[in-house]
Amino acid sequence: MKYSWQIYLSKITSAAGETLYMVTVASLIACAVGIPLGILAYVTSKNGIRPNKFLNIVCEAVVNIGRSIPFIILLILLLPFTRWIVGTTLGTTSAIVPLTIAAIPFTARVTDSAMRELDRGLIEAARSVGAGWWQTVYKVLVPECLPGLLRGACLTFINLVGYSAMAGTVGGGGLGNLAYQEGFINYDFAMILMCVVVLVAIVQLAQLIFNIVVRFIDKKNA
Repeated sequence: MKYSWQIYLSKITSAAGETLYMVTVASLIACAVGIPLGILAYVTSKNGIRPNKFLNIVCEAVVNIGRSIPFIILLILLLPFTRWIVGTTLGTTSAIVPLTIAAIPFTARVTDSAMRELDRGLIEAARSVGAGWWQTVYKVLVPECLPGLLRGACLTFINLVGYSAMAGTVGGGGLGNLAYQEGFINYDFAMILMCVVVLVAIVQLAQLIFNIVVRFIDKKNA
């Protein structure tokens, strides 16, 4: 071991905080944009509430193209945009930009899939009593799909934990940067192992919290 336990703990704690900062902010922004995009993709689809071929093609193109680009390539492509937004391509704040853009299409697709699994009888019932398409969305679709949307948010968060580690290897900060700079380059296997353990712990804790919230909502709606 290269350092004392106190130094290891200090470095790991600081890096974990950076990772949580990146992933949490990126997840919130991605959900704020991706969920409405997914809803729009479903609503405007051929069998949706308000079919619109042009809007649906645009939504599907954004989602499909965004999901087809590997994150490491997207990270490089977005360097000029990231520099324009935050003024630098290094650090945790700059990493939020590619993380968010990578997560938006994923969140939108998960949202669209959750909507498609909903019993269409509920939608038809709402439309039969005179509900407009917007009322159907926020009074039927969103409440009924809320557990699925939360599971999608959990998947987004977990995926971004992995992406953040990848971003860290190119100066994005967090546990990925610590594992690469202190562990790989300096041949400190203990540091790499600790970073992996903490990343796994973050994922497991996030999954546990989301599962508890989803179970609470399911019981409340039962």
